[in-house]
Amino acid sequence: MLAEHPAERPNQDRKEPTYLFSEKQVMEKSEIARRFLDTRTRLNNNVDKANNFLVKRFYNIDHNAYLEGALPGKTKELLGLVASACLRCDDCIFYHAIHAYRLGATRAEQEESLNVALVVGGSIVVPHLRRAYELLEELYA
Repeated sequence: MLAEHPAERPNQDRKEPTYLFSEKQVMEKSEIARRFLDTRTRLNNNVDKANNFLVKRFYNIDHNAYLEGALPGKTKELLGLVASACLRCDDCIFYHAIHAYRLGATRAEQEESLNVALVVGGSIVVPHLRRAYELLEELYA
């Protein structure tokens, strides 16, 4: 096996992304986002009460995957948006669209990302695309 070149290793200098908008600001701007974030917080509290080691490990991996590194956080959130739309997960779509917005993604960037999801995922993505566009309408009003 060939030795890995140091420049090919994942960037170890990861940092928290810098958000342009707080969750509170997003919630004030969008009723859809407010309902989603309130529900997510409430449900996460139930999961946290279980104190499940494996869930905590997964949450940690998820958190670290979206830190700034070789790819900016905004790019990672847009990738998450594409994957979520292809997987037809409305909660995931809302989560990544909100975070991409908070990181400064433009509406055009979000729409192009959803276009990729539509091409990859096919017409089954359309109902989820509709709900995503409704959220974007509120966020970018």
